[in-house]
Amino acid sequence: MSGAPNRGRRPGGPDTRGQILDSARASFAEKGFGRTTIRSVAAQAGVDPSLVHHYFGSKDDLFVAALEIRIDPRDIIPTAFEGGADGAAERLLEIFLSVWDDPESRLPLVALVRNSLARESTHSLLHEGMLRLIFAPLREALPDRSERRAQLVATQMIGLVVGRYVLRLEPLASMPGEEVIAWVAPNIQRYLTGEEP
Repeated sequence: MSGAPNRGRRPGGPDTRGQILDSARASFAEKGFGRTTIRSVAAQAGVDPSLVHHYFGSKDDLFVAALEIRIDPRDIIPTAFEGGADGAAERLLEIFLSVWDDPESRLPLVALVRNSLARESTHSLLHEGMLRLIFAPLREALPDRSERRAQLVATQMIGLVVGRYVLRLEPLASMPGEEVIAWVAPNIQRYLTGEEP
């Protein structure tokens, strides 16, 4: 005698994590960060939402995992300020370049930036997803917790990304990381600790 048919979402299997990630990538790409929910990702993957939380925690954690970057900005940005705000720009750029110069990390990030710039929307994955994950820890690390300073730092980083990795402007694209840091760090340091105009 056969038992009652199974109802509801299937339990986690060997590739449940991968299926959730595939669903999350598709949802973030199609709907953006704001309109993607844990529940919708779970439904698309055919699993219970609790499994998404089990494997990834929050939606922010799922977003970082879906990007396939090796470093979570929420964890790594504070380390640039461990030695204090003085010299933090150089440390921040070293971390930044180590992520972007790594081909495996760079590919999904370049795709994210290109897609977001093409949409020209404040609801892009770059704006709602990645920049939000960068601004919060950066603002918290600043001595005065200044939103203005954090955004000015971001303008330098975004410009560097677009010039070096998206447009591949030469000689910037092939410039050694140490040289990039030497050129860019003084501007970022001024935004971090310089006197306000």
